[in-house]
Amino acid sequence: MESARITMQEFQLVYENDSPNLSTKRKKNKGKTGPVGGKVEIIKMNSLEMEIDFIGFHISLVNAIRRIILAEVPTMAIEKVYMYNNTSIVQDEVLAHRLGLVPLKVDPRYFEFRNKVLSSSLKWVPLGNQGFFKEAKMQPLHQDILLAKMNAGHVIELEAYAVKGIGSDHAKFQPGLAWYRLLPEIELTREVEGEQAELLQKCFSPGVIDVVTTPGGKKIAKVNDARNDSCSRNVFEYDSIKDAVKLTRKPEHVIFYVESHSALKSYEILEESVNIMIGKCSLLLAELDNLEGDTAS
Repeated sequence: MESARITMQEFQLVYENDSPNLSTKRKKNKGKTGPVGGKVEIIKMNSLEMEIDFIGFHISLVNAIRRIILAEVPTMAIEKVYMYNNTSIVQDEVLAHRLGLVPLKVDPRYFEFRNKVLSSSLKWVPLGNQGFFKEAKMQPLHQDILLAKMNAGHVIELEAYAVKGIGSDHAKFQPGLAWYRLLPEIELTREVEGEQAELLQKCFSPGVIDVVTTPGGKKIAKVNDARNDSCSRNVFEYDSIKDAVKLTRKPEHVIFYVESHSALKSYEILEESVNIMIGKCSLLLAELDNLEGDTAS
């Protein structure tokens, strides 16, 4: 059965069919156990960036992961700054704000959130070569972030204290960026040749449309890799070729990106967000079980 498509027209998006959603799949899988069908493909992954495809999943699930990454995956950031001496032209509060935005090369999983302050919260601060954190190399993630420009005679002396936090408290705690888009599809409805083929190629991102030469010496356009299309719809500016292209997107195929700017690697950020979502689902199911138990009694 052909899946639904979102057609991109010059000024609007048109849903050809009802988009696949969780409610439809639940009806089909009613009474069955086990996960709903879908697959995940890793396109690119390193410590800073990650690109993965969610195929067959509802868009709300992918968006939930994105929101958790931005708002609930914890990191470490400077929270308190005690300014002892600052004769530079940078005001104390501006300097403190800049310090708070410096990414720290500190794994937040070694730390706990601040809750109640008890005597047990007092910790020994290692000096010299003492203690574990000497080996962990606790330092800013980047060494070349400009905080202030100094002139002759200027002095900055301060103490800064980093704490564990999440992005919903402040943007400085966000571990990275996360965004997604639907897989583009491009269909040529007629043969495009000659100057029109070259014009069509220029309307799309590099690598999307190729101009090939046929055995008869005719230059024609063909779709090479629709995945790289930025969905700019520039082709609709030209009356001569706008009828030759049909632009669609696959709602069930989501291209998801994660970019890290913290001590956590891109795949660790995704892993942490999925673990948080699992915890939320477990809590919801437990509450529903308790509600059913109270209703039955």
